[in-house]
Amino acid sequence: MERGILWLALLAVFIWLAWQGKNEYQKVENYRVWAEQFERAKYDIYAVLGQKGTNLTWGKPTQKGLIELETFSLKDVQSIQLLVDNQAVDVNNLPRKGRDVVLEFLLPSTRIHIPFTEIPLAAEWGKFLQQELQRLQLEPSD
Repeated sequence: MERGILWLALLAVFIWLAWQGKNEYQKVENYRVWAEQFERAKYDIYAVLGQKGTNLTWGKPTQKGLIELETFSLKDVQSIQLLVDNQAVDVNNLPRKGRDVVLEFLLPSTRIHIPFTEIPLAAEWGKFLQQELQRLQLEPSD
């Protein structure tokens, strides 16, 4: 009888793991299809981000698809900062760990926070987008 209870519990764990795997696979598959339209894109459990030209689109991945999608232009961005635990950090001197990692985009009327799970990935995106922002600011306006 004890073996039967043990095997039943083990079976329940395997079913739960299979269900979780299916959900995560569906999120990644939805992201893959969405990301094809962008020149550069990132996926993690907190947010998706895609860049096409000067436009950035971000939202939240779910099993049913991406939700809360927002788009803004780098042309409207005044500054970009990497925040770790609500503190601005230098992208060339990264902390080893942090709980809350976001890229903050300061626009004239709002601040946009895009969450990341990994500090190095957020720093890489921050450096790249900062270079893009500087390039846009140096271009002669029409």
